[in-house]
Amino acid sequence: MHNIQLAATQIVRQVLEDGRNLNQVLDESLRRKSVWTPAQRAALQDLSYGTLRHYGQLKALRDLLLHRHMTDARINLLLLVALYQLQYSKAAQHAVVDHAVRSAEMLNPKIRGLVNAILRNFLRNQQDLLSRAAQTQQGRYSYPQWWIDEIFAQYGEQAGAILDAGNCHPPMTLRVNRRSGSVLAYLQQLAARDMAASCIEPEAVLLEKPVSVDKLPGFFEAQVSVQDAGAQYAARLLDVCDGMRVLDACAAPGGKTAHILELAEVELLALDKDEQRLQRVAENLQRLGLAATLKCADAARTQDWWDGQPFDRILADVPCSATGVVRRHPDIKWLRRKDDIAKFSTQQSEILRSLWATLAPGGKLLYATCSIFDQENQNVIDSFLKQHSEACQVPVEIPSGRLIPNDQHDGFFYALLQKTA
Repeated sequence: MHNIQLAATQIVRQVLEDGRNLNQVLDESLRRKSVWTPAQRAALQDLSYGTLRHYGQLKALRDLLLHRHMTDARINLLLLVALYQLQYSKAAQHAVVDHAVRSAEMLNPKIRGLVNAILRNFLRNQQDLLSRAAQTQQGRYSYPQWWIDEIFAQYGEQAGAILDAGNCHPPMTLRVNRRSGSVLAYLQQLAARDMAASCIEPEAVLLEKPVSVDKLPGFFEAQVSVQDAGAQYAARLLDVCDGMRVLDACAAPGGKTAHILELAEVELLALDKDEQRLQRVAENLQRLGLAATLKCADAARTQDWWDGQPFDRILADVPCSATGVVRRHPDIKWLRRKDDIAKFSTQQSEILRSLWATLAPGGKLLYATCSIFDQENQNVIDSFLKQHSEACQVPVEIPSGRLIPNDQHDGFFYALLQKTA
């Protein structure tokens, strides 16, 4: 167990101090631990994700427990990992403390006694310390203060629930392939395997308990894909019909691309400027037996990829802060900076303007983000509409285009634009 604590401490350090992507660092770490059992690998993922998910609260607790400044950054982070285990995991408390003390001895033998005292103090005074930590907003919600301020300014009394939702484990939702069968038939397959599930959207099935994809009936036979229910709105809102020419402008990893092709027989061009991520689109389409033209290109540089033939439909799933999907990527909370939002907004506006020129008269463009910040969402659309009299915003089934993260889906924004001339 102490090796897992040390490995998680190293992963958290690379994210918080070096600014690295959690998934990338975790994958690198797991590749070096090929002899680890599945249970050990799962434990490392849980400790890494959980510590970053609750970092604000854990840091507040650690600061309350430390009566003097801790100069050893490694011990500071080890304490966060151990506090996460004591507060959120099912591991035996005495084992967590014992392993943390042994881990501390490996890092800095002079500190082992202090680590033991701090963790036992937490266990003795757990409820009081949790209450005191929650007296600050960062300790209560586990987000940077600028993020908390922005959410409260935009959402008012909904803010607390939105922030809390971002700290929960994400739901596992499937998209049933219409070409391979019905949702009802697939629910019956799940029930036959004692896998509880429910239909929450036309093609969306919510699993009661997440499972690995190899456990899903029909996954390798193109019956089903893993895709958040909120993300599944994109293909439906785009309103595609057979024979249309369609552009998916920022396509990777390909879930929305595949959904469009499952709904209609269209001529589809999928773009992404990252060659490796575009390969994931190709792999997804191959598994599902679907076909599209794939190009590695920057959507904003239309001169590099557009053949001059207009599109009937365009999906502009633009790069964004990803603030609506932080429960899947908790490192985002600590890697994002407040001024990043304005930079994303500028990039989004540039992509939107460029793509608009490729849309046919009467055609529709769906602007999409997985952000919950207005600066990246309706503000971008409002600014665009002021500059383009030939554009109008078409109402969609989602109030204000906002999907607020909850127990069924992540946070998304959608705006459907139509070219009137």
